[in-house]
Amino acid sequence: MSIPSAVFKAHATGNDFVVYADPDGVYEPTADEVRFLCDRHFGIGGDGLIRLAHPDAVSDVTGAQIADCRANGADWFMDYRNADGSLAEMCGNGTRAITLFAQRQGIADGPGGLPFHLGTRAGVKVLAALGEVPPYGADVFRVEMGAWRMGRVNAYAVRIPGVIGEGRGTFVDMGNPHIVVPVKDGGATLPDVGELDLAVAPEVSPRLEHGQNVEFVRVDGVEGEVGRATMRVHERGCGETLSCGTGLCATGVVLRAKTGVDHWDITVRGGIVRVDVTDTDVRLTGSAVVVARIDLR
Repeated sequence: MSIPSAVFKAHATGNDFVVYADPDGVYEPTADEVRFLCDRHFGIGGDGLIRLAHPDAVSDVTGAQIADCRANGADWFMDYRNADGSLAEMCGNGTRAITLFAQRQGIADGPGGLPFHLGTRAGVKVLAALGEVPPYGADVFRVEMGAWRMGRVNAYAVRIPGVIGEGRGTFVDMGNPHIVVPVKDGGATLPDVGELDLAVAPEVSPRLEHGQNVEFVRVDGVEGEVGRATMRVHERGCGETLSCGTGLCATGVVLRAKTGVDHWDITVRGGIVRVDVTDTDVRLTGSAVVVARIDLR
């Protein structure tokens, strides 16, 4: 196998990953290896695989991306693969998980050595370690997720095969594509968030050429300057996950557009995450956990 003999399991609010460090750039995984390791029955199990390598050791990274990493102080790159073996531009929860892993491996020098500059296919992300922060958990990180781009509000019709009803979705680009669907908004006729069956991929019309993540969200209230919401997500390449960092950011962007509220505590099946939105960028704050080291046979 073109992967090391020992890998690790990590998660960020239940969005789980097989992770490993590749400082010498010799362990780039094949799609078959990713699918095997992420298989929940025959492998380790995960929503994706993250290889931490130097930017010039990742075969699909361009010269311009390498130059961007160098210009922005990112010596390390998050080579992220979906569970189906496909490449992914970005994973917000993955940035937190791999940064905690980097700390534990001595690659990031612990809280005093952060912010940690991490290269991704969607640009360099900057992470700060905040320690324990209720109600988000222990080993909490704040990620500067960068710029967002939103399409026309409610421009997409979204259905779930086998589920009665339809919602209207809004496109948000967070380095990867999202359609955010409020379930209690306007003419939406979908069931409540907790009653949705996301075992199959939602159908989006008009169709996006390369697919998309789809977030279903319910606004639960606003207390002062902070909104509360509940979200579930179906991610392209892996199905429903307990959390999606870029999807949480996309959801915050759409909720801000609809309500004028900039700050959101969003509950997903894996925990609570804070999303702070401005006119130019998004911050994502949540916890990460390194679960175990696994020695492969």
